[in-house]
Amino acid sequence: MKYALIGCGRIAANHIRAALENRLEIAAVCDVRPEAMEVLLKKFGLEGSASIRRYTDYQRMLQETAPDLAAIATESGLHARIALDCMNRRIPVIIEKPMAMSMEDAEEIIRRSEETGVQVCACHQNRFNLAVQETRKALEAGRFGRLSHGSVHVRWNRNRAYYAQAPWRGTWAQDGGCLMNQCIHGIDLLRWMMGDEVEEVYGVTKRQFHDYLQCEDVGMAVITFQNGAIGTVEGTTNVYPGNLEETLYLFGQTGTVKLGGTSTNNIEVWDFADADCGDGRNRGLQEGTGNVYGNGHIPLYADMIDAILHNRKPYVDAVAGRNALELVLAIYLSSATARPVKLPLKRAASLDFLGQFDAPGGSGPQDTRPS
Repeated sequence: MKYALIGCGRIAANHIRAALENRLEIAAVCDVRPEAMEVLLKKFGLEGSASIRRYTDYQRMLQETAPDLAAIATESGLHARIALDCMNRRIPVIIEKPMAMSMEDAEEIIRRSEETGVQVCACHQNRFNLAVQETRKALEAGRFGRLSHGSVHVRWNRNRAYYAQAPWRGTWAQDGGCLMNQCIHGIDLLRWMMGDEVEEVYGVTKRQFHDYLQCEDVGMAVITFQNGAIGTVEGTTNVYPGNLEETLYLFGQTGTVKLGGTSTNNIEVWDFADADCGDGRNRGLQEGTGNVYGNGHIPLYADMIDAILHNRKPYVDAVAGRNALELVLAIYLSSATARPVKLPLKRAASLDFLGQFDAPGGSGPQDTRPS
């Protein structure tokens, strides 16, 4: 299966590693910076490979190489446009998070996928963490009983040097803030585990320390789910001096789980009313990972390949990408208008909040969109 990667920045190495582990034929890479392609390929000893074509124009790459699978790892503001261009050529895509920056674009990706049958995978790779998968099995088996509440905490650090690596970071057009970039994986897990259907969101975001950014560096929210459960979100890049944790808590009538580690890759609490032979194994489960991105890209790729071969939807499909985006945008809208927001969101985009933290006192824009 021929594979092409569009975007060769910070996360690209995880995509190339996953492609190699799944024995894909790397046909091409693309980036507007030729040096970025060479640096990436050199990490895997592929810099001398004449069979891997290099492009600075992804449209030309798609036309000339016609890959069987493309992955999009550019700045976030370009994800939707590139994905739709791939889909127009009937090329299945893996889209790095967030899948899009507006509800309109996310809905169009879903519509086009359903209309054409082209598979779309939203790259929320933490769903494949061993700890997450074990928790999901317990949830689907009913071991939690009725859910009471859950929470996700993403307590990380991103300093000026991180943002200086790429000028699009921390902008409303191309990135969003800590909730859209760093916390969206945890937000995806929380919504997925708590039943997906959200009734109402109330959020507060601030730009506390990163005054050189357009967007927030801390955000908190309370979420009411349609099943009656409550969720809370805390996301920040203000933790001194470095990354602290990404944790997910689930509290049910007959079960409690806490996932921790740097990327919800460890089980720190595992207690259920019904005894299970696997409980001893799961208590204290730790999945070693070299960075905050975890190991999920490899199984995510394996699932996407299988989905293409068997003409089915991937485990993490475009609807999952839309749901995570919607919840982030709902938090932004709630913070900007200082009121709860009802879901579903029909229209919302990151650019709606341009200038939110530049006004005197940090007040947000007027509410111009329906909730």
